Amino acid sequence: MRKYYKLFIAAIVLLVFIGIFFFLWKKSQPKPVVYDEFVPEMGDISKTSIVTGKIEPRNEVSVKPQISGIITEILKEAGDHVAQGEVIAKVKVIPDMNQLSSAEARLRLANINVAQAKTDYEREKVLYDKGLVSREEYEKSLQTYNQNAEEVKAASDNLEVVRDGVSRSNANASSTLIRSTISGLILDIPVKVGNSVILSNTFNDGTTIATVANMNDLIFRGNIDETEVGQLVAGMPMSITIGALQNLNFHAQLEYISPKAVESNGANQFEIKAAVHVPGGNEIRSGYSATAEIVLARASQVITLPESAIEFENGETFVYVVNNSGETKSYERRPVKTGLSDGIRIEIKSGITTKDTVRGPKKVEGEDE
Repeated sequence: MRKYYKLFIAAIVLLVFIGIFFFLWKKSQPKPVVYDEFVPEMGDISKTSIVTGKIEPRNEVSVKPQISGIITEILKEAGDHVAQGEVIAKVKVIPDMNQLSSAEARLRLANINVAQAKTDYEREKVLYDKGLVSREEYEKSLQTYNQNAEEVKAASDNLEVVRDGVSRSNANASSTLIRSTISGLILDIPVKVGNSVILSNTFNDGTTIATVANMNDLIFRGNIDETEVGQLVAGMPMSITIGALQNLNFHAQLEYISPKAVESNGANQFEIKAAVHVPGGNEIRSGYSATAEIVLARASQVITLPESAIEFENGETFVYVVNNSGETKSYERRPVKTGLSDGIRIEIKSGITTKDTVRGPKKVEGEDE
């Protein structure tokens, strides 16, 4: 019984060794090379460039005060629409002491002069009524009196403007009322009630009370690489995508290409701007990140092949055309003239037709044939 058991174990071991040997022999046998095959097709090819940038209003202005002072009231907030000339905020003037002293002195002098002119005028009038002076001298004293009276009004207005920022005679045009210079949407109001503000002058830009923009006239602003800028011309159509708005797509038209490059991450890039045509009912906010697709070149109804089927050698291009079918295949290496490529498919200008079958790259082991 033990003898049969040993023979059984030996048989199993032998079978295992035979199986391993057969498996290794099978693996060592060369496998036939199998290639993908493609049939040239008629189609359209477009070479495009993708540019990242932002959506901005074409006309965005900073509203600044005409006088220095303190914000006493803010009548609008960011997101409100304003018309040109509409009041955004009010400013209380902080008078300059030198200017205030000069204005007060001017008014005092004007009052002295008008009092004297009035006395002279009344004296001349009495003499004129008695026929003791000429009409010319009388009218001259009247003119002097009127001129001094006007100077009193001017000095009084000047004092009110210096002290209060507004005079009774020009209350409607008060510089204490900060008005919007354009019609549009208020993007930002960076000041609060109680903040000090200064007017724009030679030494500073002044305090921005509000930023207002016309959101009905938008542009796309981005940068394109120097290798592609030579193919751009003003007027080219663009497709704009805003990812933040569920990939909203709309059209734009290229209108500006910068004549000067700027260096970015070691590469030269050129700024471009495009007029954006926003579909009705879509609210676009300033500063949205966007992607622009520009068609640099297009070929319609041409013979195309996957670019992986093309062999590039010494500036020339070749394909391998299948000569026969069945288990044994032969391939003819044939030169072709290529054209436009979109990175996946390439235009074939000459060398093959849509009736040919072209060899592609080797199939990866395990792929379905």
